[in-house]
Amino acid sequence: MQGFIVYVLVLYFISPCLCIRFNVRTTSDTTYNVMQYGATGDGKSDDTKAFSSAWSNACKAEGKTTLVIPSGKSFLVKKVDFSGPCNAEILIQFEGKIVAPSKDAWEARPYLIEIDSVNGLTIDGNNVGEIDGNGATWWDCSDCKRPGVFHFHKCDKLNVSNLAISNSPRSHVSVNECNGATISKISIDAPDSSPNTDGIDVSDSTNILIQDSDIKSGDDCIAINGGTSFLDAKRITCGPGHGISVGSLGKDGASDQVSNIYVQNCTFKETTNGARIKTFPGGSGYAKNITYEQIILENAKNPIIIDQEYNNYLQETSVSVSSVTFRGFSGTYAGKVAINLDCKNDASVICKNAHGKATDTIPNVPCLSN
Repeated sequence: MQGFIVYVLVLYFISPCLCIRFNVRTTSDTTYNVMQYGATGDGKSDDTKAFSSAWSNACKAEGKTTLVIPSGKSFLVKKVDFSGPCNAEILIQFEGKIVAPSKDAWEARPYLIEIDSVNGLTIDGNNVGEIDGNGATWWDCSDCKRPGVFHFHKCDKLNVSNLAISNSPRSHVSVNECNGATISKISIDAPDSSPNTDGIDVSDSTNILIQDSDIKSGDDCIAINGGTSFLDAKRITCGPGHGISVGSLGKDGASDQVSNIYVQNCTFKETTNGARIKTFPGGSGYAKNITYEQIILENAKNPIIIDQEYNNYLQETSVSVSSVTFRGFSGTYAGKVAINLDCKNDASVICKNAHGKATDTIPNVPCLSN
């Protein structure tokens, strides 16, 4: 009888230990460091496969997962595809440096880093992470289809912060078909002579917040393109660059819609333009409910400009621009024209078997004036 009691007591004390050990063995590692997947981080060896493998495992994991690009390392990559959908809620701890290859060795088309269909993604550079697009090897090639650096496609609830991006061959950051994205504390740096190096391009997206960032580029600091609505840009320092632009819209006869854009507390330093709306003649659609306010100008050319004949196309325009507010501009400008509102409405009227009276219309309806 005593032996039986001892046997039961032994099981009682051993059993909890077995459960704990079992749990430890089955809990998956939620941190995936690219160094553990073969990256060298010397800035010379191709680390593309290591990035791909680390992402694949992070995306397949469950729960909250961290992909680590460690600090103090420089990673040469030729093409990065971070594609979803993923099981995990992913944080990319981006504290190292990614460098693009030179033009002759570049394999990425049309972007160096593409992130597609990953919802709830957070990228945090912790103020040390950076990307160098090596764009100087591209800029003299006028016939080349220059790629961009960072592209987000169908990434809802996106958060990107504390990251530096420089010298893209073309645009630095592209946001497309995203719903709910916050881009904050981003530094973008390219010389004013670099062609088409937009800072941040947004298209076909909604509920976008861009804030607390410093953008230097050879084109628009922020370009707000067709299909975009409810975008806020706050506390952006732009310059050099072409300003914060809505458009261009209606290119090649396209129908583009942009609405509910709010640009506030931004500074334009020696920019070619400041607050700009640009549309191509011959297109259709609208740009409406747009506000620029509390803007500081430091020797900016064309501080306020609406250009409905962008690139001087000799066509009638049908892109409607309405409900636009410019409020609280102060500072200095370096151009000859401080405010340029080049709005065009050559809408015509045709009457056929029409009877009645028209008054106070734009355009005039002469065939119904009597």
